[in-house]
Amino acid sequence: QVQLVESGGGLVQAGGSLRLPCAASGRTRGSAAMGWFRTAPGKEREVVAAISWNGGNTYYADSVKGRFTISRVNAKNTAYLQMNSLKPEDTAVYYCAAKWGVLGIPTATQYDYWGQGTQVTVSS
Repeated sequence: QVQLVESGGGLVQAGGSLRLPCAASGRTRGSAAMGWFRTAPGKEREVVAAISWNGGNTYYADSVKGRFTISRVNAKNTAYLQMNSLKPEDTAVYYCAAKWGVLGIPTATQYDYWGQGTQVTVSS
């Protein structure tokens, strides 16, 4: 089993920045892709960004390209989502997730392990 804990959420004004860490524990050995997803009120969960186990491949949703950056430090068992130029439409609960194997085109159903989520609210 893998346990994931997100942090770093909060209230920020439009144009501001936040950095979300995701700490993994438990069975962390092996090749796990990591992903960030979000759920906004009244909307389905959507992928935000994902990264392969060695950081060599990344995926971004079109809505966040050029504004968000996903990264990871395997020695710390931690993944990060740096969010810049935030917009009110980025308001959502952000979830960290992990799955064994290659990155691929990430969808929520592929991911086996999930964090509890962290709220991000962007005011206009």
